[in-house]
Amino acid sequence: MIIDFKLPEVGENITSGTIVKISVAVGDSVTADQTLFELETDKATIEVPSPQAGVIKEILVTDGQDVNVGQTLIKIAAGEEADTPVVPETASPPVAETPASEVSEPPPVEEAPKQELQEEPSPVTENQSPGTPASVNHAEPEAAKASSIDVPASPSVRRLARELGVNVSQVSGTGANGIITEDDVKAFVKKVLTRGAAQSSLETTAQKALPDFSKWGSVERKVMSKIRLKTAGHLSYAWSVIPHVTQFDKVDITTLEELRKKNTKPEAKLTITPFLLKVIASALKIFPQFNASVDMLTQEIIYKKYYHIGVAVDTEHGLLVPVIRDVDKKSIFQINDELTSLAKKAHDKKLTLEDMRGGTFTITNLGGIGGTSFTPLINAPEVAILGISRARKEPRYADGRGACFPSLMLPLSLSYDHRVIDGADGARFLKWITEAIQQPFMLEL
Repeated sequence: MIIDFKLPEVGENITSGTIVKISVAVGDSVTADQTLFELETDKATIEVPSPQAGVIKEILVTDGQDVNVGQTLIKIAAGEEADTPVVPETASPPVAETPASEVSEPPPVEEAPKQELQEEPSPVTENQSPGTPASVNHAEPEAAKASSIDVPASPSVRRLARELGVNVSQVSGTGANGIITEDDVKAFVKKVLTRGAAQSSLETTAQKALPDFSKWGSVERKVMSKIRLKTAGHLSYAWSVIPHVTQFDKVDITTLEELRKKNTKPEAKLTITPFLLKVIASALKIFPQFNASVDMLTQEIIYKKYYHIGVAVDTEHGLLVPVIRDVDKKSIFQINDELTSLAKKAHDKKLTLEDMRGGTFTITNLGGIGGTSFTPLINAPEVAILGISRARKEPRYADGRGACFPSLMLPLSLSYDHRVIDGADGARFLKWITEAIQQPFMLEL
C-alpha cells in the first residue's frame, strides 16, 4: 500500500509553512513517529513525524519550499509494498498529437440574457481577508444566491447574513437538522476576521509602493522570514485596532536585588523576571480588567480566571513569546527554571505552538540591553503589556528622612488598551506593582 503523506494541520489558523530540512531520503526505512522533515511556520519550527512505519518511495518537495496544509509531500510504502525495490520513475511516452483537421469546433455558447441586479454587500468568504475590498463581479453574487436557496436558514438569519456580507451557503449550521442560526453566522464572521486580520493589516500598510532606492546607492533585498512576517502582520493589526496608552514609573528594587543575589547559584542564575511575574500574577487578580480580552463582534469583555504570562524573548530568528502557565501557583524558583528552559527552546527554534498559546498578559524586558523607557505594543488579543528597562543607581529621599540615599531604580512602561482600561486604572495598577516589588519578602504570602 502506498500512502500519500499530506501536510497535516499543525496548529490553529496555520495553513502553510516552509520546509526547513528534509530528514529522510528515498529508500530509507522509517518508523512510526520518526521525523520526516522540519517545517517552519509563522509561529514556530515543528518536527513533522511519519504517521506509520514504511519505506520512503518518493519525496515531492525540497528544502526551502513553501507548502500548504493538505499538500502531498512524501509517498510512503507500507506492508507488502515496502518490500518492493524503489525504481526511479521513467519518462512518460509521448502523446500523439491529434491532427488539426480532426479537432472539432466547440458549439457556440449562447449569451445569457442580462438581468438587472440589486446592489448587494460584498460577501465575506473564508478566502478573503477582512478589511480589503472585495472584487466581485455581478455573476458571482447571482451564483451565490442560487447556491444558497436550499440552505436551511430562517429569513431573519438570512437577513443578518446579508447585513454582514456573508454568503450563507458557506456557513455550517449547528441547529437541529443542520439549521443555520444567528450564532453560526456570527461565529463564521469571527473566524474570517481572526484568520485574516493580521494579513489584512500587513497588506494595508504595504499598499504604498516604495521608491527605487538603488538610484541613490547599493541596496540588498532579503525575503522576510515567516516569523518576521507574522510579527509584522500581528503588530500592525494590534497598532491599528487597539488604542494604546503607555504610562511610566520607576520602582526602587534595592531590596529585591539583594534578595536576588542572595539566592542566585552558579549553576542556576536567578533573574529579576520571576519576581516580576509573581507580582503581575497577584496584581491581575486585584485588577481583572488587565487579564481580559475585548470581543467587538459580540460587544463583550472576556475576563480570564487563569494567569498565564508571556515573556518576550529576543532571538536571532525574531521575537518569540513563550508563555509561563499558572504563574500564581508556582514558586519563584519553579518560574525561573521554566523561563530558562523556554528561552533555550526559543533560541534553538524548538518552541512548540502550545508553548506560545494562551497568554493573558505579557512582559518584555530590555534591561539587559539598555534604555531608559519605551512604549511596548500590546500582544493582541491581550489588553496590557509591561515593559522593563535597565535599572540604574539614582539618589532617592527615603520616606520620613531628610537624607538622600542611593537606590537602584527600575523603569517600568505599562501599555494598555484604552477600550477596557481607563487612565486611572492604569495608574492604580502601576502603583500597586511598584509597592509590591518594594516588599519582595511578601511575594510568597
